Amino acid sequence: MKLDEAQRKSVTGWIADGLKLSDIQSRLGSELGLNLTYMEVRFLVDDLKLTPKDPERPKAAETVLAAAAQPSASAAALAASAAEPAPASAAGGGVTVSVDQVTRPGAVVSGKVTFSDGVKADWHLDQTGRLGLSAQQPGYRPAAADVQQFQAALELELSKQGL
Repeated sequence: MKLDEAQRKSVTGWIADGLKLSDIQSRLGSELGLNLTYMEVRFLVDDLKLTPKDPERPKAAETVLAAAAQPSASAAALAASAAEPAPASAAGGGVTVSVDQVTRPGAVVSGKVTFSDGVKADWHLDQTGRLGLSAQQPGYRPAAADVQQFQAALELELSKQGL
């Protein structure tokens, strides 16, 4: 495939912008009127001695889990404030957290929590470090103090297991 100088500059710019070959194939068709197969686009990019940028690879589950287990400054403050009243609430039935032996599908780590009002819920950390909570009662929202105790207890349980 022979391209004029302006077309070569367009393709070079698209590669520099980080476009994938399929995106370049689409742009060649829509902007330059060149309908090429994916393989032809690969050969074209190779002929122009261009190298597409590799997409950023997702973090490994261990890296995400380590980041999730490391509390941020605000989470550390919440954990510190929740750690003080924990012994008093433990006698009154406080928040209890357990980690599943077999992790839920799609989660890095998962478990169960029982809040101070007796409502039970399942929790999980996904690959991006987000915490998910699904209570047995539809629409249930735990009290703010329970959330703080849950975060502190979860951090403690995960650290016990070396996570």
